[in-house]
Amino acid sequence: MANQLHKRIDSRAMQTILAFSSLIILFIIFSVSSPFFLTRPNMINILNMTAVNGILAVGITFIIISGGIDLSVGTVMIFGSVFVGVSLTNLGLPIPVGIVIGILAGMACGFVNGLNVAYLKLPPFIATLGMMNISRGLNLVITGARPIHFSDTPEFPRLAVFPILGIPAGALIFFLCAGIAAFILSKTIIGRYCYAIGSNEEAARLSGINTKRWKVAIYSICGIFCGIAGVVIASRVASAQPSLGPGFELDAIAAAVIGGASLSGGQGRIFGTVIGAFIITVLTNGLRILMVPQQWQMVIIGIIILGAVYLDIVRRREK
Repeated sequence: MANQLHKRIDSRAMQTILAFSSLIILFIIFSVSSPFFLTRPNMINILNMTAVNGILAVGITFIIISGGIDLSVGTVMIFGSVFVGVSLTNLGLPIPVGIVIGILAGMACGFVNGLNVAYLKLPPFIATLGMMNISRGLNLVITGARPIHFSDTPEFPRLAVFPILGIPAGALIFFLCAGIAAFILSKTIIGRYCYAIGSNEEAARLSGINTKRWKVAIYSICGIFCGIAGVVIASRVASAQPSLGPGFELDAIAAAVIGGASLSGGQGRIFGTVIGAFIITVLTNGLRILMVPQQWQMVIIGIIILGAVYLDIVRRREK
């Protein structure tokens, strides 16, 4: 057993090392290819771009480790930003109250996802696909399909882009979320149960774990991170854009998988997810600087995702 555990740790470490090495290689390639890549404005841009996708990826890592999936994180994020917009602009509430409402809106969606998966026994793919459409429709209904601008609260748009020690506040929020998530997964009961459910849900249930209750908690945690991402993106673009959302879930899942999270459940690390989020952003940013057409950017990222999933399958076979 000790030998198996040692192999498992080595597998995780190798995945993280491989992802980090890939990130360094991307930085070198794009720095050599373009003089505009390794500049301060572009580094700030990369941090801003990574913040939103990174927070979503941190949230979805919990679900992937538990053996589930969430296709609704992008539209739930916008659902949270819409509630921030309604709270601050339409209701005139204080900024801290509006932020809390936006986060609670995201958590509510995650809670419903958890109920559907744990108690109604809906497949996670179907349950979260339904939530994706529900939240997307509600975003358009609540806003009348029009953006909500924060013209009456000019302080809020500066929240995510305000530099602290030269780093945008949105990026610092991402790093803080990653640190909290890493602590939860490694040092708390819900973290241990998350790995246990993902490794073998039936064995976890027979050992006395209330898997239904903890699944609801796991999806709710993901919803909280979606709400935080909604606050950050609303601040960054200075408005709540109801048409945004679709597509973010793919980048978030890709970041978690590239970082070592297994779609079969039971394996994943927040540090790897952070690296995966930066890989997605750096790759997208570098390809844009090199004027690669967007359709080819999608092809390249798709190939990378397939490669990451294949490596996960190979790793599982070796176990």
